[in-house]
Amino acid sequence: MSSPSRLGPREFAAGTRVIFARELAAYFDSPIAYIVGAVFLVLSCTIFMNGFFLGGVVDMSGYFRVLPLLLIPFIPAITMRLWAEERAQNTFEFIMTLPLHGLQIVLGKYLAAICFYLIILLGTLPIVAMLLWLGSPDLGVILSSYVGAVLLGALFLAFGQFASGLTRDQIVAFVLATLLGFVFVLSGHEKVVEVLDGLDPDLQLGSWLCDSVSVMPRYEAFGRGLISLADLLYFVLMITCFIGMNQLTLQRSKQ
Repeated sequence: MSSPSRLGPREFAAGTRVIFARELAAYFDSPIAYIVGAVFLVLSCTIFMNGFFLGGVVDMSGYFRVLPLLLIPFIPAITMRLWAEERAQNTFEFIMTLPLHGLQIVLGKYLAAICFYLIILLGTLPIVAMLLWLGSPDLGVILSSYVGAVLLGALFLAFGQFASGLTRDQIVAFVLATLLGFVFVLSGHEKVVEVLDGLDPDLQLGSWLCDSVSVMPRYEAFGRGLISLADLLYFVLMITCFIGMNQLTLQRSKQ
């Protein structure tokens, strides 16, 4: 592999693009990707439309409120193959011996997963068009909510890719990423916080998890139209942490 100190920005970007193109093509070569994407769009839009017709409010808050729970199983279905499949098909050694730095390979796979997620998320834009046709929704809040949805998906993809790098079994990778998703989402749920705080009122474990670990307080702020530097920093740091751990575990597995 090339030494990272010898790679300029152009060389680094060029190598990352090679992996990105390979991985993105792999998504569209698999029927599973189309099935997962279609199921997600149908399920999420159906849930939203049911609530929309019952409430009659011209906004997308109902859609973004349920999105974290839908992403818990959906994102692992995208990421479970990223590294586990390489090991199962005995191509892991090949890809890791390419004249590329490990971070280029990790980022290439990660960016391809994000691109695929964004393509699916674009499938929800007809909802926005429908709301504009029916009334005057707050476009600022909708835009902020989409920013939150992108960051939420990016975080899920980061720890999903990390989980895939820990095993050669895609089912195990799926289960690990799903469990992490539950931790990040449910640790911010009011009832869960109350139960955990009640176990030890002095420790206040539930409140600590909600304030320090859970993605929900940050994500919900975007749903209210609030974009703060602290929330953006949380997502950037968490994503960077999981990408770094993914690279570290892969380097150790080569030794």
